[in-house]
Amino acid sequence: MKDTMLTKFGKAFVPETLFGKPIRTKLRSYLLTAGYNYVPYSLFGILFFVAAVITYFIFVPFVSPLLQDKFFVFVFFFSFIAWAFIQLIVLAFIIISVTFFINIQIYRRTNEIEAQLADFLVLVSTNLKGGLSLEGALWAGIRPEFGLLAEEMTIVSKRVMTGNDLSEALDEFIEKYNSPTLKRNLGLIVGEIHSGGKVVTVIDKVIQSLKKTKALREEMSAATVSYMIFIGVVVVVISPALFALAFQLLTIIIGFTQSLGSSLSGVGNMSMPINFDVEIDVNNFKKFSVMALSTIGICSSMIISIIEKGDIRGGLKYIPAFTIASVALYFLFSVLLNSVFGGMI
Repeated sequence: MKDTMLTKFGKAFVPETLFGKPIRTKLRSYLLTAGYNYVPYSLFGILFFVAAVITYFIFVPFVSPLLQDKFFVFVFFFSFIAWAFIQLIVLAFIIISVTFFINIQIYRRTNEIEAQLADFLVLVSTNLKGGLSLEGALWAGIRPEFGLLAEEMTIVSKRVMTGNDLSEALDEFIEKYNSPTLKRNLGLIVGEIHSGGKVVTVIDKVIQSLKKTKALREEMSAATVSYMIFIGVVVVVISPALFALAFQLLTIIIGFTQSLGSSLSGVGNMSMPINFDVEIDVNNFKKFSVMALSTIGICSSMIISIIEKGDIRGGLKYIPAFTIASVALYFLFSVLLNSVFGGMI
């Protein structure tokens, strides 16, 4: 009963159409690409209640104190607007986070299919040369080691067996994933099916093209290893060391000026043209250093991803490693430098 209510509640936030465009149909296709066979409307309902709870814990400590001793009508309207605004921001953050996670799933699935496509087409070509039809060659080429590609080809073969045209089934598979590799190479095969030519010849050329493309990508990735190592050393070692050194330098300057100011204050009523009162909190600099290193780690991960993979999404695995390593080394360098320069303060 609870699942049914949550499902109905979640569907209320996802209309069938919006401005004449089918929303639920596109949402289902989008989730199918990520590997989800159904739309989790109940999850949408749960996320709405989660957003409401988060809004409550933000509204009570930060907004409620501002409404003390205010006119009733003002409190009512301001509370309504503030609650709606906060919850919209929370919902937007949740939607962006979920969409980001789903896009990463789609990216990984697409890469997995592209990596197995050449080996699968080799088996299809061999089966065609052995006398099988194209439909039979596709079915016979399915192997468990092809993983996700085997699952997708199984769906294509089942659609053909139930009466659908092979070219239409392949077109649906091509449109399912936003992959230029699939669209370009499988599109050539579909075009050859429509023209009635020698499909096996086109498949062999597609296999050669895929293997050459893979070799070129590996060569380009190997040629950029030095740049990736340089960026990694700068982010993980040099940047934390410089921030730690700057922190120690700031601490020494503050300690020196405070000592100098206190010593001059005991000399008498001497008027000094320089004010030695330094109002800088070293803890704020430490917080700034951690935030700056985290930002540098995220941006450098994206740069390395673009150099290595040609796509930002491929470098997300570097973000935790770079961020944690750079911040940890920052505190380690701070301790070491403090032990070296501690006597100067």
